[in-house]
Amino acid sequence: MSRNNEKPEEEAQAIDLTPMLDVVFIMLIFFIVTATFIKETGIEVTRPEATMAEPKENAAILIAVNENNEIWIDKEEVDPRGVKAQIERLQAENPKGTVVIQADQGADMEMVISITESARDLGITNVAVSTEEN
Repeated sequence: MSRNNEKPEEEAQAIDLTPMLDVVFIMLIFFIVTATFIKETGIEVTRPEATMAEPKENAAILIAVNENNEIWIDKEEVDPRGVKAQIERLQAENPKGTVVIQADQGADMEMVISITESARDLGITNVAVSTEEN
């Protein structure tokens, strides 16, 4: 009989971990979902300063041009001839997204203009160049 008395006491002292696991899984899902919306180009550039800058929303297509005129999209270096295809692929993923070019101060403007023309050829009229706040 003494064994039967011990079981209810042990069950009463047990800690239920189900609510804690639920919270952990909800936090995990939250971080996974928010991490997918962070877009990066793959390189750091020194953007030019501007006095008249406007924030752009829905910047889904980020393109970086460094001082050596290398073009980076989605953490990969892209050949200048393949920029149009990459923009087209990213536009298919997010048709309402805008193109933002992050050009280094030392980058040639010809490269930036070439990227802008590639976007305009695809029908994207909302193209912006990223700058630093002055």
